[in-house]
Amino acid sequence: MQEVLPFGRTWLTFAGSVLVIAVLFWAQAIVVPIALAILLTFLLTPVVTPLQRRLGRVPAVLGVVLLTCSVLGAIGWATTHQLSLVIQELPAYRENIRRKMHDIRTAGDGSVGAVSEALESIRKEIEPTGPPMPPAQPVVIRDEPIPGLWRFPTAFGSMLEPLATAALVVVLANFMLLERQELRDRLIRLFGRGRLTGATRAFDEAGRRVSRYLLTQSLVNLAYGVGVGIGLSVIGVPYPVLWAFLGAMLRFIPYVGPWVGAGAPLLVALAALDGWTRPILVAGLFVALELFTNLVLETIFYAGAAGISQVGLLVAVAFWTWLWGPLGLLMATPLTVCLAVLGRHVPGLGVVTTLLSDDPVLEPPVRFYQRLLAGDQEEAMEIVDAHLKSPALLSAYDAIVLPALTYAERDRMEGSLSLEEERTLLAAASELVDELAATMATSEDHGAPVTRGRLRVLGYPARGDADVLALRILARILGPGPVALDVLDGPLPTFEVMQLVRERGYRVVCVADLPPELPARARHLAKRLRAEQPELTLLIGRWGPDTLQDGDANESLRLAGADHVGTAIHETAAELRERAGVAVPPNDEVRSVRARA
Repeated sequence: MQEVLPFGRTWLTFAGSVLVIAVLFWAQAIVVPIALAILLTFLLTPVVTPLQRRLGRVPAVLGVVLLTCSVLGAIGWATTHQLSLVIQELPAYRENIRRKMHDIRTAGDGSVGAVSEALESIRKEIEPTGPPMPPAQPVVIRDEPIPGLWRFPTAFGSMLEPLATAALVVVLANFMLLERQELRDRLIRLFGRGRLTGATRAFDEAGRRVSRYLLTQSLVNLAYGVGVGIGLSVIGVPYPVLWAFLGAMLRFIPYVGPWVGAGAPLLVALAALDGWTRPILVAGLFVALELFTNLVLETIFYAGAAGISQVGLLVAVAFWTWLWGPLGLLMATPLTVCLAVLGRHVPGLGVVTTLLSDDPVLEPPVRFYQRLLAGDQEEAMEIVDAHLKSPALLSAYDAIVLPALTYAERDRMEGSLSLEEERTLLAAASELVDELAATMATSEDHGAPVTRGRLRVLGYPARGDADVLALRILARILGPGPVALDVLDGPLPTFEVMQLVRERGYRVVCVADLPPELPARARHLAKRLRAEQPELTLLIGRWGPDTLQDGDANESLRLAGADHVGTAIHETAAELRERAGVAVPPNDEVRSVRARA
């Protein structure tokens, strides 16, 4: 039964998603006004909140909504009026268009005419020579009106339908603004049963971030529209208010919208304005405004706003457009942002955030390990290079490489990684370590120069190849300084290790025993060495991420006789330098690692 439950839960989630999409599609006459009202509420909340403290809730809400509707109504009336004038004056632009076409033909030195003649001759060659076809019967196409929320008679439906929907949106937004605290409390009561504190923080943060994003985007688009209107007025393009409004509204559509908004005024400039100078100025205006908006305004004002990946946003735009048509295209970006932000706090929507957010889904060490598993050493090295360029406190060894080695150990213990696959992965990791060592050779500080005999240290791998590679990384960190680390090629029986220590006169033994496997062999070795040679210094490296550390296991190693148990490789390197009598350089990286340990 336990094996069936995850499969059944997956299909239940899929069926629920299909049902939600079907409801959103078939009930769009009701859902779209509600969605518009919610977005308008989020947009106006940052404006209403400070006014409410001074004027009271009802005057602040009514004043802001009335002013917003008045401005939008005036802009809508002016835009509609200018659009009707553009349609009426289109026939007057024929002569100007003919002159420009003549200029193009003249500039082409007759090449356009030659191409036209060639195309005409080809058409005549392939034209059928049989008897003429009977005239086609005319086909009458009648548009069937889509039933909306308001079923007015046909004569008035086309005019009153959008007005009634707009009125519903305004009324809903009014009441949502007036009762937003009550609505929030009801949602917390509905979804936050048993976790009141977390639900309260989630809804407050989600509302704040969505409101900030929508307000910021609206202000940026407004500034863009104002720039378009002023620029086109100066150049002399007819009806600048119309193009300014369209440019501002179309910027809500990502990537494609700004260029669609620039195409219409550019075509009108080509048709209505004499010569080529002013149409070129129009094109330059839109390019300059788009660059300024993207590089300056959005960089400044979008800092900390909810981020959406480019691919995810394009897919979301296609989905909302298919679902709700032009209104879905217009609301795609804010609706996607709302879902992504809410998905950070609502468990059922977590998959939406994972698919749409531009936050990295995998941590750098996990991505590094995944790329090693896939055999992609080039991208794995790019991950390391990105870490080297970042202001991270931990080194690339502690932050990237060693966690990947511990993940390989964990997967081998769980049986998801074979011994041969682990060896292949470790061989690739060893090559990358060599490249990394060459990259970091000029920046590594290996301590003071050698002024006396070097401290001989035996590096003993407790289990396998991963421990051997970890000790080789430690040897590269130590470099040609006062510590000489001799790394064994593999684990040896305990009595052979003790004999090797006696014969070669090692004063320090460094054991690598990577987590998450319990350090039974290292603990046994520590007891035997401590019993036979009490003066010997024993360091044990349990290098790996904090999530795989076992505090009890590390404490058992100290009780068994280890002088030092390190959880970061630079911490162990610093300890060895201190044992050699060399002052550790004041490195922020080492201090941060030791403080964490």
